[in-house]
Amino acid sequence: MKLDHIPNLKNLESKNFFLLAGPCAIEGEEMALRIAEEIVRITSKLNIPYVFKGSFKKANRSRVDSFTGIGDQKALKILRKVSETFEVPTVTDIHTNEDAALAAEYVDILQIPAFLVRQTDLVVAAAETGKTVNLKKGQFMSPESMKHAVNKVLDTNNNQVMITDRGTMFGYQDMIVDFRGIPVMKNYAPVVLDVTHSLQQPNQSSGVTGGRPELINTIAKAGIAAGVDGIFIETHFDPANAKSDGANMLPLDQLERLLTNLAALRQTVNSMI
Repeated sequence: MKLDHIPNLKNLESKNFFLLAGPCAIEGEEMALRIAEEIVRITSKLNIPYVFKGSFKKANRSRVDSFTGIGDQKALKILRKVSETFEVPTVTDIHTNEDAALAAEYVDILQIPAFLVRQTDLVVAAAETGKTVNLKKGQFMSPESMKHAVNKVLDTNNNQVMITDRGTMFGYQDMIVDFRGIPVMKNYAPVVLDVTHSLQQPNQSSGVTGGRPELINTIAKAGIAAGVDGIFIETHFDPANAKSDGANMLPLDQLERLLTNLAALRQTVNSMI
């Protein structure tokens, strides 16, 4: 299956993986352009197909006083500016049926959050826009059950769909990645590994999600070895002061080294096939 609607991702038989990366949330135009510029520089150097990621709003927060966004239209216009400035596709997550039509006017890929991936009306609304749909695997779902989520998109006459694994709940406050699920889900659609969300530690007593960013390299390399088509990483030039998910984001100044190592590992894995 190819993602023909996304120019950067048309050829999934490419020797390299593709990358979805950017901040957790759009905090402003300057920060979005700054992050995008650096990632474009790195991915162009390494020949990695790239999609800029940024949430135009955050609806699933732990506390009512958590940051949710700078305004829907304002954030979506920033995503469009990133796309036009750097000539890269963009992806953002949606939470309601109305979000699907709204966001589709500005971005190339509509992402269904893991907690909402069983919401049939939402998945169908995203698919009906004709945009590529990125289905986050629910933390509570088996790899095999994602076939049904994919079929909801396909049954809407949209074959532009991919799956992103973001770990499975382990107890109350931890996530694990079951790499056995990667080849299973590749039977249904291209598979991306969300490295940073897989290292979340949700449900902290403080109401602020924790994380294990020191394991980003480990999980990312394991994903490449397992044969994922793409890698998803949230990154920020100042994670400690990011308005969302700073605890598990990769510092932007560490991204080039990580991607260089992953690209080299991908070549090694390709030589073994």
